[in-house]
Parts: sequence; C-alpha cells; structure tokens
Amino acid sequence: MTRPTVIIIDQSAFRHNLKRVRIAAPGKKVMAILKANAYGHRLAGLADVFQESNGFGVACVPEAEALRKLTNKPITLLEGVFEASEYLVAASLGLSVVIHHRWQIEALESAHLPIPISVWLKIDSGMHRLGLPPEEVGDAWRRLQSCPWVMQPTGWMTHFACADTRNSPMTAHQLKSFQESVAGLPGEHCLANSAAILSVPEAHGDWVRPGLMLYGVSPFLGESTDSLGLRPVMHFGSKIIAIRNVKRGETVGYGGVWKSPTDTTIGTIAAGYADGYPRHAPSGTPVLVRGHRVPLVGRVSMDMLCVDLKGYPEAKVGDPVTLWGKGLSVEEISTVAGTIPYELLCHIAPRVRVEIRES
Repeated sequence: MTRPTVIIIDQSAFRHNLKRVRIAAPGKKVMAILKANAYGHRLAGLADVFQESNGFGVACVPEAEALRKLTNKPITLLEGVFEASEYLVAASLGLSVVIHHRWQIEALESAHLPIPISVWLKIDSGMHRLGLPPEEVGDAWRRLQSCPWVMQPTGWMTHFACADTRNSPMTAHQLKSFQESVAGLPGEHCLANSAAILSVPEAHGDWVRPGLMLYGVSPFLGESTDSLGLRPVMHFGSKIIAIRNVKRGETVGYGGVWKSPTDTTIGTIAAGYADGYPRHAPSGTPVLVRGHRVPLVGRVSMDMLCVDLKGYPEAKVGDPVTLWGKGLSVEEISTVAGTIPYELLCHIAPRVRVEIRES
C-alpha cells in the first residue's frame, strides 16, 4: 500500500494568485520566483500554470537548467554566477544574470562569450546582504556599458529588508536610495517582492517579482491569506493509521513529555519531521481530522505524530488529516512552531507523494 503522506498542489490556486499579482500591479511584467523547487511545491507540478508569468527567478544554475527544460521565457539568476565559468552556461541557456559584486563584473569582462547576455545590476539600497553600494553604481554601469558581453541596456534591481512591515520607514529609505542611484540611467527597474507588490505601489517599477504570495501565503505577519485575496497552493495531508485509548497520567511519544490530563483517545498520523513537518511543533499545535481541529500531543517523531482525539471521538483509522492547507494555514502552523512559512514549505521531503489538481 502507498504511504498516505501527500502534498496536493492546486494549480488553479496558483493561477488565481498570479491574477492577484496582476491586479495589484497592473501593467507590470511579472517575474515569478521559482527558486527552491518552487518554494517546495515541485516545479514540474506547476509547469502548466507558471507559464502565464512574463519570466522567472531562480537561485542558481542547476535550478535554471531544470526550469529551462519547461519554458523558453526569461530566467534570471537572482544571486548571479558563483564562478566565472557559469557565464558560459548562462549564455548557452539564454539566462539573465544579476551582478551584485565587483568580481562578477571583472569575470564577465574576461568571459569571451559567444553571445551577449542580459544583466541586472543589483544595488544595495540598505539591506546590506547583496548589491553594489550606491557610490559604486556609476563606475559599475560604465564598465558594463563598455563590456561586449552585456546586452544593453542594463536592468536595475534591489531588495527590500522590511517590506513585510507595512509603512516601514526602512522601505521608504531604500526606495529613495535606489531612485537616487539610478536617476538618469537607462534600463528597466525591478524592486517589489510580494509584500511590496501589495503595499508599496510606488516601488512596482517595470517588473515585480512575487514569491510567497504566488503560493497563497501572506507576506505580512498577522494578515491572513483570505484578507489578501490569496488561496493556498499546497495542501499537506496524511491519514490516521492507529487509534488507542490512554488513561489519565499516561504519557505519549518520545521522552514522555506529554502526560494525558484525562482518559482520552490518541490518534497516530503517518507524518513526521522526515516528511517536513516541524519537529519543534509543540503540543497543542492544531491538526485537522476530517475538518475538525484537534491538538498535536507529544514530540513529533521521524515518521509519525500523535493527536488528542477527545474533541472528535468519531475519528477512525483511515480518516484524512490536514497538516496545513485549506482550513489550516501554513502561517498558523509556522507561528505556533516558532518559524516562518518559507521554511515549512521548502522542507517538504522528496519522499512525500505529490498529486496535482485543479480545484
């Protein structure tokens, strides 16, 4: 028999969220961010719907190679090349490359490519992670203008540190810094991530690059997907594989850390941290059994977790379980587990089955 742990990918939800991007940023080109295997959603499972974007962003060459097999549209290496030889790969695959450091310019100048490549010059407007400082932008631009391996004009990019906090003064500071750095210079602008798409329209530029919101997850702490008009793309589910009665005072799971306060019924679910469920999720974390909320109890183990079925005595072996998805948001689970939705989505294990559906 097939192990019941599964992620169900809802293609129509992705399509709906992409439309939400276009409503929020009308007339702008959309660079869908598909890094980390489409945020754990399995790239191939979304191939039929992400094509509706204008282009895509990935983290590295191997991700670009996998994506190029599925699309002829523009693909951008968001972290640029990690070594000079990757410029040749970028040229052969028709990739756009982000340049965020002087060594990447030097390597490109010496590359001797068969054809010019498209380049985004990334400016460090205040996040201080990647990007050229504003005072180096002019010299970098002039060098790229004279480089025969650069398709003109150069594009311009930056990344916001605090856009997920509405009305953050940091975002206003970064936007001003970016605008001053590129004033009078030709080329398209790409600034807005999911949060900025929804909250900073003046930062939309020519391209927007949604990530989290495409997968139906809120980029704002404390704001639900429903309130933002988004729909979750991933349903992470399994089934109850065993039910047993435990008496008051008996413990459940490794270490005996959870002791039952009353006589109750415990359901064991075929999902654990080896599947991508967070091991550090505490007792009380909600799980849905046939739509009924029940609390997780005890430690999450490698392949299983347990829930207290006292609030749903009708439960039986084989009942479907939602770990997150429709009716139980990944935002809620990540908050309870002390992490962020990105981590949970990206940690779904390869052994978990995938089903592709249209809702």
